[in-house]
Amino acid sequence: MSDRDALQRCLITGGVALFPSDTVYGLACDPNNRAAVERLYALKGRDLAKPSAVMFFELESVLMALPELGPRTREAMGELLPGGVTFLIANPERHFPLACGQDPSALGLRVPAVPALAGVGMPVLQSSANLAGGRDATRLEDVPREIRDAVDLVINGGALPGTPSTVIDVRSYEDSGEWSVIREGAVPTAAVANALDWDPARYAAEIRADIPDYERLQDELALASGEGARSVLDLGTGTGETAQRLLARHRDAHLTGIDASARMLAAASASLPAARVALSVGRLEDPLPSGPFDLVASALCVHHLPGPAKAQLFARVRSVLATDGCFVLADVVVPVDDRAAKVPLTPGYDLPDSTADQLRWLAQAGLSAHVTWAEGDLAVIAARRG
Repeated sequence: MSDRDALQRCLITGGVALFPSDTVYGLACDPNNRAAVERLYALKGRDLAKPSAVMFFELESVLMALPELGPRTREAMGELLPGGVTFLIANPERHFPLACGQDPSALGLRVPAVPALAGVGMPVLQSSANLAGGRDATRLEDVPREIRDAVDLVINGGALPGTPSTVIDVRSYEDSGEWSVIREGAVPTAAVANALDWDPARYAAEIRADIPDYERLQDELALASGEGARSVLDLGTGTGETAQRLLARHRDAHLTGIDASARMLAAASASLPAARVALSVGRLEDPLPSGPFDLVASALCVHHLPGPAKAQLFARVRSVLATDGCFVLADVVVPVDDRAAKVPLTPGYDLPDSTADQLRWLAQAGLSAHVTWAEGDLAVIAARRG
């Protein structure tokens, strides 16, 4: 039985489960089963008056369960979920009262990025797998033994990142656009602001102010992409500036673009020829479109991934490249000389690595790579499957 099916069976039968989220280990039960909720709280020694979040394992399930959510709030959730954030929303319909503690007018919502549990068809009340006030558990053995021995199901997810979710209060966001971070955690406040306050009308000017060599970087990416590609995959399409250059250079190409931001893709779709592009919301950590692609390109996106995730992405890029296909990466890197760094970085959100490390990961993925252009803390790398 899969972990997903085992968790669902445990919850349906009124059990309490110990499971891995995308941040720390948690406890879960049916949020509408009073006996299960009381038992979960008792295992932790947690006061029933304190709220817990309700977790869904797919964003679509949240939107179906809470039809009263306004379009602005839905869009905000689409920008940040699944991921390491908890949304505190207004709860006028008094959904999931057992999870709300003393204030049923507010509800915490989580959608973790846990592929093994995607598709669990019911929400869960979740709380961290520790004794009240204790440390969060990043490994199964960190969970107090009295909790491990008492639950009905244990799912081992290995070592987890360990930083709890960032809690964002969006109760006023629908009407006024106001939001606040109650607790900064796995997702930095800067990344939240980038998602919730992002304005496509300002983006072009802002990125050029942050990266004076932006135009050169984009031009060098297009040059390194060669000529004659007919199928192109653009990773992190953004507002479509890279896609525009690639379509202009590869005049017979059809471009598939993915980006985690629906708002950015909306801006891109307004500037790109509809007959030659297919855009969809997707993260770099998710499975890539199947291809095969003559060309895969990415500008100023991969540096948001930690090193191991970059290496995994490069392997997945190779798997969707056509024979002799090309991958071009234009991004922020860690320069050999720290004094050459010019691009402003947000700790925890911008995670550049050295060019040498990325060349090594590309080689390990089975790609022959070399640097085609570099300036300060920017570089363009071209890699070919052969």
